[in-house]
Amino acid sequence: METSGRRKFLRNTLALAATATLGTNALAAATLKGGKKKEPANNQDGNVAYAFAQIALPYAYNALEPHIDALTMDIHYTKHHATYVKNVNEAIVAEKVTYTTPEEFFSNATKLSAKIRNNAGGAWNHNFFWENLAPAKGQAPTGKLLEAINGSFGSLDKFKEEFAKAGTGRFGSGWAWLVDNNGKLEIGSTPNQDNPLFEDSAFKGKPLLGLDVWEHAYYLHYQNKRPDYITAWWNVVNWDTVAKRLG
Repeated sequence: METSGRRKFLRNTLALAATATLGTNALAAATLKGGKKKEPANNQDGNVAYAFAQIALPYAYNALEPHIDALTMDIHYTKHHATYVKNVNEAIVAEKVTYTTPEEFFSNATKLSAKIRNNAGGAWNHNFFWENLAPAKGQAPTGKLLEAINGSFGSLDKFKEEFAKAGTGRFGSGWAWLVDNNGKLEIGSTPNQDNPLFEDSAFKGKPLLGLDVWEHAYYLHYQNKRPDYITAWWNVVNWDTVAKRLG
């Protein structure tokens, strides 16, 4: 690794560790600069590879209460998500991976080590998840998105029912998804930190909405009551973001 590349990687790693330790939105925003642009990290051959980063939360940890509590948000963001990012970036360098986009990682999922696969999925999925959320203001899908939901599922209530089944029916840890599959909206789930972009995923499509059903996403407040968590989560879904993803 070139000296400048090594220094940059160490700065990124230390910044993420600081975020996980201090757990403040201001530090995340200042250190990670929004996390929306990829930061290159040189591997040991000098090639530039993608480096995952956390987005800065667009709301405070307590902004989603009472539906998602502040302590869960704090731990979820500063501990779980930050660790996925740290682990995958360390493994990218150690294993000399040269993929330059998340899509490249996921479309080559079967070639990745378990460490990279799981942590790359965790890093990307959580950024996607944070953007799914917004403080409760009586949001509801409208326009093209609502038309697509009604056309694919019959009604918004039926869509929510089917989506909740995907979340509650996922055995163990995983995610529930709404995807655009060649112009048709579909609901499904993936295990662990997989997502519908993985080459070997049994459920595929362009992700529009994702729900984290790992216990760390809800257990402090809802204990083993995953259905209650899913019911509450509907109150903080950012439908504007979902509509933009649909296009």
